[in-house]
Amino acid sequence: CGGSVSDPSGVLQSPSYPGNYPNDADCVWEIQLENNFRVTLTFRDIVMQSGTCQNDYIEVYDGPLHSSPLLGRFCSGSFHTYVSSSNMISVRFHSDSRYSFRGFQAHYSSIPAGHNTTIQCLPDYMHIVVSRDYLQSQGYSAQRVTLRDNRCRPTVTSREVVFNIPYNGCGTVQEENNDTINYSNTIRVASAGYVIKRKKNINLHVGCRMLRKSWQQVMYAAEDTVDVSEHQFGRYDMNITFYESAAFRRQVRRSPYYIGLNQNLYLQACLRSPDPNLKVVVDTCVASPDPRDFNTLAYYLVRNGCPRDSSYATYYSPSSHFARFKFNAFEFMSRHPSVYLKCQMLVCRLGDFSSHCYQGCSSRAKRDTSSAEEAVDVVVGPLRLREGDAPSGNAG
Repeated sequence: CGGSVSDPSGVLQSPSYPGNYPNDADCVWEIQLENNFRVTLTFRDIVMQSGTCQNDYIEVYDGPLHSSPLLGRFCSGSFHTYVSSSNMISVRFHSDSRYSFRGFQAHYSSIPAGHNTTIQCLPDYMHIVVSRDYLQSQGYSAQRVTLRDNRCRPTVTSREVVFNIPYNGCGTVQEENNDTINYSNTIRVASAGYVIKRKKNINLHVGCRMLRKSWQQVMYAAEDTVDVSEHQFGRYDMNITFYESAAFRRQVRRSPYYIGLNQNLYLQACLRSPDPNLKVVVDTCVASPDPRDFNTLAYYLVRNGCPRDSSYATYYSPSSHFARFKFNAFEFMSRHPSVYLKCQMLVCRLGDFSSHCYQGCSSRAKRDTSSAEEAVDVVVGPLRLREGDAPSGNAG
C-alpha cells in the first residue's frame, strides 16, 4: 500500500476499502504535483478504531514525511480538509494488531499557487520567473533586477524576468548542516535612485534545499520588504543503463533487451547533479513481470544493501555519481515473457560515513533513510529471453 502519486487529482483509500483494512499496516502516500500547484486533500469517509488515535490513525504532513510539519492526526470524523503550502503532501495510515475496520477514503485535487514569482529546482540550475506586471504594480523596473553576482544577467521578456541560476556559479552559496545541503542566492530589485527613496530595495532569497526524498525549493523576502514565500518539491534526476560488458564502455540501446538464460547483465546507475559532494549506491533491486506491481511476483537481487542473489556483485566506479553492478539472468525470467527491474538508489553526502551509503548491508528488517539521504526509485525493462532459450537450473 502507499506509494508516489503524481496525477493532478485522484483518490486515496486504505487497503481493501470498503472492506476491513489489515492489521499491522503502515502505508505512506506521497502526492507530488507539478511545480507551483497546491494539493487540496479531503477525507470523505473514516471508520477506524477511535479514541486517542494511538492504535490506528491517519497523519497528514505538509511535504515529505520525515522533514515536514504535521498538519493533522486523526482516526474518526469526516471531511477533514487540508491544503499544502507547496506542491507536495504526504499521508500516512497506520494500524495495530488488534481491531480492523472499514478504513478511509480521501479525494485530492490540484489548485494553482497563484503567486507572481515561481521557482523550479532543475538538475543543473534554479529557474526563477518574476512577473513584470507584478514588479510594475509595486513601482519597480524590470531593468533594475540583478543577482548577488551582477555579471549574471536575467532574460527580460515583455511579461517576465527570467533567471537560470547555476548551483555552482553566479554567487550561489553552498552550506551543509546535519539535515540538509543548501544552495542559495539573492535576487535584488533596486528602487529608483532618488535622494529620498520612497521604496525599499527588495532582497529576494532563493534556494534549493536537499532533504530526505526531495529537493525543497524555498523563496522568501528579507527585511520585511515584500511578503513573498514560495517553496516546491522535486526529485533527483537518476537513470539506469545496461552495458554490454564489465568494461562499461558500450551501452545497450535496444529495448526490449533480449537476453539469454544465465547471461550476465551489467548496469550503471547515474545521478545527474552538478554537486560533486554527493554519493549514490544501490540499496534495493527487485524483479517482476508487472512494471506496476513489485510485490505479488517479486524476486529480490539485493535488499537494504544485502545481496539476495548469489550472482549479484558491485563494481568500482570512477565517480561517486555512478553505481555499477551486475547479476545473472535467472530462472525467474524463463517463466515470464517480460521482466522489469525496479531499483531504489540512495543519495548521500560524500564522506558522511554515518549514512547508509557507507554502511553496506543492513540486518534490520526495516531501514529508513536519514534526513540527509534521498531514496530514488528507477524502473528499467523489459528484459526478454531470446527465442530458443529454455529453463536451466534453479534461480541463483
